Amino acid sequence: MDALIEDKKSLLQRFILWREKRIKEKHFILILSFLVGIFTALAAWFLKFLVEWIKEFLTENFDSTGVNWLYLVYPVVGIFLTGLFIRHIVKDDISHGVTKILYAISRRQGRIKRHNTWSSVIASSITIGFGGSVGAEAPIVLTGSAIGSNLGSVFKMEHRTLMLLVGCGAAGAIAGIFKAPIAGLVFTLEVLMIDLTMTSLLPLLISAVTAATVSYITTGTEAMFKFHLDQAFEMERIPYVIMLGIFCGLVSLYFTRAMNSVEGLFGKLKGPYQKLALGGVMLSILIFLFPPLYGEGYDTIELLLNGTSNADWDTVMNNSFFYGHGNLLLLYLMLIILFKVFASSATNGGGGCGGIFAPSLYLGCIAGFVFAFFSNKFDFSYYLPEKNFALMGMAGVMSGVMHAPLTGVFLIAELTGGYDLFLPLMIVAASSYLTIIVFEPHSIYSMRLAKKGELLTHHKDKAVLTLMKVENVVEKDFVVVHPEMDLGELVKAISASRRNIFPVTDKSGILIGIVTLDDIRNIMFRQELYHRFTVGKLMTAIPARLYDTDSMEQVMRTFDDTKAWNLPVVDEEGHYLGFVSKSKIFNSYRQVLVHFSED
Repeated sequence: MDALIEDKKSLLQRFILWREKRIKEKHFILILSFLVGIFTALAAWFLKFLVEWIKEFLTENFDSTGVNWLYLVYPVVGIFLTGLFIRHIVKDDISHGVTKILYAISRRQGRIKRHNTWSSVIASSITIGFGGSVGAEAPIVLTGSAIGSNLGSVFKMEHRTLMLLVGCGAAGAIAGIFKAPIAGLVFTLEVLMIDLTMTSLLPLLISAVTAATVSYITTGTEAMFKFHLDQAFEMERIPYVIMLGIFCGLVSLYFTRAMNSVEGLFGKLKGPYQKLALGGVMLSILIFLFPPLYGEGYDTIELLLNGTSNADWDTVMNNSFFYGHGNLLLLYLMLIILFKVFASSATNGGGGCGGIFAPSLYLGCIAGFVFAFFSNKFDFSYYLPEKNFALMGMAGVMSGVMHAPLTGVFLIAELTGGYDLFLPLMIVAASSYLTIIVFEPHSIYSMRLAKKGELLTHHKDKAVLTLMKVENVVEKDFVVVHPEMDLGELVKAISASRRNIFPVTDKSGILIGIVTLDDIRNIMFRQELYHRFTVGKLMTAIPARLYDTDSMEQVMRTFDDTKAWNLPVVDEEGHYLGFVSKSKIFNSYRQVLVHFSED
């Protein structure tokens, strides 16, 4: 067995050497992006197949006219099984897939753990198939990015290429699961913040197109959601479209804030079974009362996009206590908007695995429908087509939640074939984004990293500072002295040093002050004073301390505030570690900037 493994290793090494000689790096990246597109699309197809199979197996005998008590059981079982799978097989946190990708990119590594190539597929299919109120898209984006990262690692690609392949995986995942190649490309540039250069654009495009083509072959060429434009867009409706965008922005704000709050609540619970109990109870009750919250909710989207009358729309209340009460449709849908965020948060917080792509599409569709239905019911304006506004609402909420207006526009257009509504889609997406940006500077994905100072942005200066670490610029060639040493011993230390600053520490290594050459220059050659003065009397206070956990932005702010040229670095307990100088930071900054800016 060992011999076989060694043969495989040597074969791979021989191939890598052959590749380096025969195939240029940029050409090989294109080949890898093609493979990433194929593998990611197949993973997306397998995930969708598993979700649909489990859902159909569990719910095919449900009575649409009455209450189904199994809604109380299935979601809990799904979360429980997913939790067992993650804790005992995966043994790692696989939630918040897109956030993990952003972290991998932000830290300039581009490395994603190998198990992410399959673990999210299994976990999310169990969660969603059993009724978890989340989407399969974020898990498959993480899976695709993991495929790209690990494929690049196998062939020993450098970090910058790994980051590009991570983006290729994400683009392929969106393109594959939604049959939306343009949306996949735009998502990677807009949400994952991959720099747009010709070198990066072509691999991303190849992955997206390849994944979409594989999806066309495996599942057909029709759009994911059927949509037929019955009423063309009229310019007189633009004010109402803008109002819809503002409404979607506020819904996005509610979704983002509420989800963070509920996640914070689950984060305070210690044991997995406590989280399971709370999440399971919340999710089961909500799905029992509002069956459309079961799973991804794409059936509801399909219904609202294709329904033409109250009789069609009322079927959304099947399987619930509201069945047969068509007069309560508006209230029913508004309650779903209110509680969807709790169902999604309970799913993930309780131990399930899923993303917020589907919930944001779902909320947007209902929000747009409610906006038009409410306006038509109370005659606030001339007729607003419900299905058109439902479609526009999807773009609006997605743009707001993800802070990605272009992704929202192109995804909805490709998902439904609704290209005739391109202008209103753009208006809604822009209005929603401009509304939420007033309250939330970061998307729901990047918010967690931004709080930790670990987010890589399109602002190049900030991005470079993010990539730099304090530990890489600490200089340790300063001679340490102690407060009990006399002036004579200090002069000996000076003669052995090339620096003009001397950190003073106590016996335990705690930094208590500094001695500078300028402070003692007038007495250092007077031998009669060598035994009269001690370091403790000669040392001065430190203008500021840097901590080894500080971000580089914090370090630069401290330098600006103190006007110092050198500052000491300590750990959390105050132990001296070294000094950081402005010149060292500037040199490192230039090196990182050059590398960062390379095509």
